[in-house]
Amino acid sequence: MAGPTTAERGARPKPVSGHPGEGGGGGRFRLPRPRLLIAVTAAAVLTGAALWALYGSQWLRVGTVTTSGTEVLSRAEVESVAAVPLGEPLVSVDTDAVESRLLRKLPRIDSVDVGRSWPDGISLKVIERKPALLIEKGAKFIEMDAEGVRFATVEKAPRGVPLLKMTVGQSAGSGRFGTDRLMLEAVAVRSELPGAVARETRALRVRSYDSVLLELTGGRTVMWGSGEDGPAKARALTALMKAVPKAGHFDVSAPTAPAASGS
Repeated sequence: MAGPTTAERGARPKPVSGHPGEGGGGGRFRLPRPRLLIAVTAAAVLTGAALWALYGSQWLRVGTVTTSGTEVLSRAEVESVAAVPLGEPLVSVDTDAVESRLLRKLPRIDSVDVGRSWPDGISLKVIERKPALLIEKGAKFIEMDAEGVRFATVEKAPRGVPLLKMTVGQSAGSGRFGTDRLMLEAVAVRSELPGAVARETRALRVRSYDSVLLELTGGRTVMWGSGEDGPAKARALTALMKAVPKAGHFDVSAPTAPAASGS
């Protein structure tokens, strides 16, 4: 019987190369190139060295804690509450936990930035709340900031901070607003006062939502009204006090029709 022709022999499928054991063993197994092995090994060594330096060595560990921005609080008080773990790897310090601890235990702190200061430090950048008004409580004073947050009780009134006097009666509409809402109105009024007036304000007396009275130095008073139209009232009061400097009482509750009386 005749064998395959030349055409038939050419039509046979060729064995697939590159796969050992297939197609009659025509494939080859290629070893990784030496340069690739060197690169992989070097990367592994560097990664291990970096991890050891960060976590295992005695180098990059917390050795110092620095605090800035304190005014009433002491640095020692802040650092004690922060409780930064000295001697621990710097990279493993939970800065969010430190921040949360400070804000929770020291309400005088408005915000704090906790950062790593390489190679071995933790920095605490503190911003304290500023009192806008004081609430008298017995022989002490509660400090309230510009957002209405009551954050501290002190024995001595800070200089230049007005006293908040709540004398809410049963006037029309007074029942619609709780004490907290009225306090926020007083804070809003305090924030709108012109600089010169703010420095001379000794107290804000709140009788209702639309009846906030300023008590100034020299026995003078200002009927401010509600916390609405603050900028217009500030402009009207500034102009009125210049026009009638010896007046004892000013009324800007209706800023388009301000009035002054007494001397």
